[in-house]
Amino acid sequence: MTPKTIHLKTRSIGTRHIPFVIAEMSGNHNQSLERALSIVDAAARAGAHALKLQTYTADTMTLDLKQGDFFIDDPQSLWEGKSLYNLYQEAYTPWEWHKPIFDRCRELGMIGFSTPFDETSVDFLESLDVEIYKIASFENTDIPLIRRVAETGKPMIISTGMASVAELDETVREARLAGCQDIVLLKCTSTYPSTPESSNISTIPHLKELFNCQVGISDHTMGIGVAVASVALGASVIEKHFTLRRSDGGVDSTFSLEPNEMQSLVTESERAWQGVGVVHYGLSEKEKSSLMFRRSLYICKDMKAGDMFTEKNLRAIRPGFGLPPKYLYQLMGKVVKSDVSIGTPVTWDLVV
Repeated sequence: MTPKTIHLKTRSIGTRHIPFVIAEMSGNHNQSLERALSIVDAAARAGAHALKLQTYTADTMTLDLKQGDFFIDDPQSLWEGKSLYNLYQEAYTPWEWHKPIFDRCRELGMIGFSTPFDETSVDFLESLDVEIYKIASFENTDIPLIRRVAETGKPMIISTGMASVAELDETVREARLAGCQDIVLLKCTSTYPSTPESSNISTIPHLKELFNCQVGISDHTMGIGVAVASVALGASVIEKHFTLRRSDGGVDSTFSLEPNEMQSLVTESERAWQGVGVVHYGLSEKEKSSLMFRRSLYICKDMKAGDMFTEKNLRAIRPGFGLPPKYLYQLMGKVVKSDVSIGTPVTWDLVV
């Protein structure tokens, strides 16, 4: 079955439409509303179709403990040496900023929406009338949260992250049972940054087949190559973290795109989508003028009626408006019906 297209107020999501590109602000505002609004402006200029926030506080995410399970002690992590609580204090977007940010998105023709992390954040986002929700990869097994978002009846984008097929099956079933019929699954690798080798975007068409829904990618690799390639595999949504300048720092700046890179992503993903097209062989309307560069059979010396075709007067040359070269030896020894001049394309009505 072909997954149905998801229709938002100003844009549609599906393989018949250009890829839906989401600029993820996350904590790249560095606790400045002025910077946050500048990020919205830059995302709009770059051509992004949506801008996404994350809606939580440190207290809705975790406990204010700085040891044991609540301390990040991983040399491979960008956030090594921080407690979870302090990380989320640094990264969270103040809730009073959401409305001015979403208002700016609307003014600039983008869709503003967010990732809720608990029921209170869903209730808050509902008060702002968001039209779509995102579930983060680490929350995709939080069934109470899935149900609460699904009860809004609005489309839901879900990152797959570390989830198994069984876990995703439960998540999708629970979402549909609770009232969400428009689901997008994003292939996501839950490392920050991730590598192309760990992206496994061949999973994208498999997700589409398993769950009969729109699919895409939440990409944490550097650059745009993996995201663009995902379009050829059926991705209709692309999410990338976004900042003004990586050198400005911020919790997610290392693996975020800058404005010129986001612009390239929007352009190249649309070109990739255009290039996918449909299964097609043979001459297309736009290729007709290129027939002159094919070879075909032409008269290469003036002939009189009754003259025999030989290697001296019949050749396979460019252009391609005569009979195909495969008939060259079949015509040898046959005679021409009427006088013909050099440069005449050979057709069957010339042959006795």
